[in-house]
Amino acid sequence: TIPAMVMAMARLDLPSVMLYGGSIMYGEYKGKRMTVQDIFEAIGARNAGKIDDKELHAVECASCPGEGACGGQFTANTMATAFAMLGVSPMGFNDVPAPDPHKEEIAYQTGRLAMDVLRKGLTPRQIITRKSLYNAIAGVMATGGSTNAVLHLLAVAKEAGVKLTIDEFDKISRKTPLLADMKPWGSFTAPEMYEAGGMGVVAKRLLDAGLLFADEKTVTGRTIGEEARAARETPGQKVVHALSNPIKPEGGLVILRGNLAPDGCVAKVSGQKKDVHRGPARVFDREEDCFAAVKAGKIKANDVIVIRWEGPKGGPGMREMLHVTGAIQGAGLGDKVALMTDGRFSGATHGFMIGHIAPEAADGGPIAALKTGDTIVIDIKKRRLDAELSAGELKKRLRAVKKPKPRYTWGVMAKYARLVSSASDGAVTG
Repeated sequence: TIPAMVMAMARLDLPSVMLYGGSIMYGEYKGKRMTVQDIFEAIGARNAGKIDDKELHAVECASCPGEGACGGQFTANTMATAFAMLGVSPMGFNDVPAPDPHKEEIAYQTGRLAMDVLRKGLTPRQIITRKSLYNAIAGVMATGGSTNAVLHLLAVAKEAGVKLTIDEFDKISRKTPLLADMKPWGSFTAPEMYEAGGMGVVAKRLLDAGLLFADEKTVTGRTIGEEARAARETPGQKVVHALSNPIKPEGGLVILRGNLAPDGCVAKVSGQKKDVHRGPARVFDREEDCFAAVKAGKIKANDVIVIRWEGPKGGPGMREMLHVTGAIQGAGLGDKVALMTDGRFSGATHGFMIGHIAPEAADGGPIAALKTGDTIVIDIKKRRLDAELSAGELKKRLRAVKKPKPRYTWGVMAKYARLVSSASDGAVTG
């Protein structure tokens, strides 16, 4: 929802401010701080017979204690922090959790700011520039943010008339250290990030590292550099690491290419301990079939799960594979298998997961040619995703592919499928 708001801001270019409703507070269960991520993984654990219905219910109750969006660096919070770095949200406002007593005052101040930008004639396209988009991307990389940020920021750039490519995300990732230790792969929740000092602390780290375009203006009238210098870090906080002690020397997302993704794909590597996975493909033509296989215990260690025909056109709509990824984690296979798809992932996803494969199956992408048993190699350091198949064999198979019947033949979803672009271009329709 919030990326859609910023896309509209960029498209209309009217004085405006974006305020995030705020993240949910964490719950607690057996001494652990819980988020919605734990529900999906508990469902997987229940399917695997590791917990019973009573414990699943207890996890559900603990993981959703009140109002607010996802409580880790999942998609909503990723985009909220990215938009503060972009400059369309006041630094610090989006950090405040939904149930926090200060949220009402923040909303009031946002309304006053909206009137202020109207008087000044400050419009989104004056703020959304190539450099400010780089700042937003650096913020995503430093916090181990959601893969969906790639789609959303490409789409925002398109609406603002700014040229931005998928490869620029990798360029920024290579020089941006991973600094924030946040769920889904890390230790801390979004409210704990707020308590540590919020996104301003990350901005200050990036400024000190020379990785911030400090002169970019923000909706407050101040530059992003001024906002970063004003950050107040809570003494002793452990959420945001020092530049001298990064979690990883590079960012949380990488862009891969190869004979299975000629136009690119996105991998989240924030919590990954290995750089290479080689294994046999287990191919599924929709998420539900894969979920059933995981639930039935048919997925084995070292498998590379392939879910296709789930891209922008094929879905249509490019839905999240959250049920499958949660089931994989709950079954204890999170560090033992890989998953690749032309669909998307929830920001709550972690593990060896690769999404947004382009071209997608419905666009004639090589993923459509895969068969169960094919050997697939994922190499993060080399930025490669390949099947051990010759170019000739891939072409031969692609010629023989029989596309499934469209899931929609009329109405808005059918129109969307005809109009939408590749995930590598932001899956936009304009």
